[in-house]
Amino acid sequence: MKRNNLAFLILLNAIMVSSVFAAADSFPGRAKYPEVAVVEKNQLINKMNDVVIIDTRSPLEFKTLRIKGARNIPVSSKTFVEAIKELRKITNKPIVFYCNGRTCMKSYIASKQCLQAKIKDVSAYDAGMFEWAQTYPDQAELFGVSPVKASDIIPSAKFKSRLLTPEKFGYNIFNTGSRNVVLDVRDKFQRGAAGFFPGKESWISLDNEERLKNFIYKARNDNKTLYIYDEVGKQVRWLQYALESANMKNYYFMGKGARGYYATMMEEMGISTINLK
Repeated sequence: MKRNNLAFLILLNAIMVSSVFAAADSFPGRAKYPEVAVVEKNQLINKMNDVVIIDTRSPLEFKTLRIKGARNIPVSSKTFVEAIKELRKITNKPIVFYCNGRTCMKSYIASKQCLQAKIKDVSAYDAGMFEWAQTYPDQAELFGVSPVKASDIIPSAKFKSRLLTPEKFGYNIFNTGSRNVVLDVRDKFQRGAAGFFPGKESWISLDNEERLKNFIYKARNDNKTLYIYDEVGKQVRWLQYALESANMKNYYFMGKGARGYYATMMEEMGISTINLK
């Protein structure tokens, strides 16, 4: 991929200050957050009435697809811990956090923050939203409607048709002129000090739904192409619903997200990410 020197230097800085990525296994967060108790799908479905389920994702993701009966308290919010403390005052039920999928760390981060704040009886359901909806469609809601019909979910093939490899994503941004709008939609704690495309991208948290919609509609009206990336390529799947609803024709996502781009950069420099633990 072609990059200018400034972009390369800032990318290196972002790599150096970012958290080291966990080993790529089926549940990488379990090794990274060993202090966090986890709940399996079959365990959660059997005790749904006995726990409080908290969706730690953005309001946009929550509105799109959620576990039936869940409450939305984004872990990226500055008042997250205080909100959980207030919740604990009115219920002694165990609290279960969830997010998008196996490589999403938000459920673990939420649990860890609570443990550090001395909030007890918390755990993470870490298989994620999509697996839940596939396994238990009658206990999921798509735009508030349950059960979730497979036909109402954007097909995997349609989502994959919008994915670019990290190499192609970066190449397009640096080589296709000013007709692009680049959005980094990671949460602040995921993003760290800098994005990957300095001077060419805007950072927008998915929590800021109104500002995000403004970018989408402006790009559509100006006939520009949207290039969007998140942390691991999972959040953008729910963002696709907003893009399709806005009749946005030209948009692409970075496959595997920022972590995929990081791995690509390390590979180009001859550094294996397997041993970075």
